[in-house]
Amino acid sequence: MPDPTAGFSLDTISNHVSDLLDGIAPRLVTVRGRRRGTSSGFLWRPGLIITAEEALEADEDIAVMHPDGSKVAAGLVGRDPSTDIALLRIEESPLEDIAFSPTDGLRAGHLILAAGRQPEGPSAALGIVSLTGAAWKSLRGGHMDRRIHLDLRLDFQSEGGVALDTSGQIVGMTVFGPWRRVLVIPSETIERVAPQLLDKGRVARGYLGLGLQPIRIDKAAADTAGLSEPRGLIVVSMDQDGPGQRAGIRQGDILIRWNHDALPSVRRVYRLLGPESVGQSVDLGIVRAGEHITLAVEIRERPTPQ
Repeated sequence: MPDPTAGFSLDTISNHVSDLLDGIAPRLVTVRGRRRGTSSGFLWRPGLIITAEEALEADEDIAVMHPDGSKVAAGLVGRDPSTDIALLRIEESPLEDIAFSPTDGLRAGHLILAAGRQPEGPSAALGIVSLTGAAWKSLRGGHMDRRIHLDLRLDFQSEGGVALDTSGQIVGMTVFGPWRRVLVIPSETIERVAPQLLDKGRVARGYLGLGLQPIRIDKAAADTAGLSEPRGLIVVSMDQDGPGQRAGIRQGDILIRWNHDALPSVRRVYRLLGPESVGQSVDLGIVRAGEHITLAVEIRERPTPQ
């Protein structure tokens, strides 16, 4: 049996981690997009920076600090709250396009280096992958290609930096999830979303054109509809040119089903209105004046805010 301590020393690990940070440091930038404090970002392509969307409090007055300490203004190319990815543009940078590594080889227990940049210099946090899982939907309805949780303490200013494996490959971007849990936005998600932001400034999302609020419905009506919970979503407002109005939905209607799925919360609808929903025809189960009806709605792309 091989000796598990052979070639192992704290100095070896320490120097290797420092070398990994040195290797990625030229791509790391400080992003000032908050009223207070900064976050991190990294050069994706010449003149283009990827950062955490939630760290940008506004679309304007964004500044970037280069590794040499110079500061430049940055323009927002696009942002996608559902996947927490934002794209910024600065003056051209000589660095080549970044190379991402797939995440399918990551397993719980693998070491990960979270690298960011604070105004004082590069920052590092070393931890392990605490959980990996299949593709999932974020609370805002974004399609995340893989679930990756990290067991490490991430500084607030380092959010939006990169996650590196032990070979120095970039496997994603480090962000905060619920309860300050550290998550990795997988490289596959970034490679899918960033080009859409560059091309259109946004990621297309579905649109019903309905203002909805949760409501409890009569238990007998819920039983008749086969609902496990007596809940639905009442239509409180409508876009007069929206898909819902065109399909015949009225104010006061109560939505209870999306095809075969129950609709107990507005969040559930938001998650269903992902990019893949655009152009689809959906059967909405509705309670109207105590009667159950079904209306087919063609989901349109959400209009760009004016």
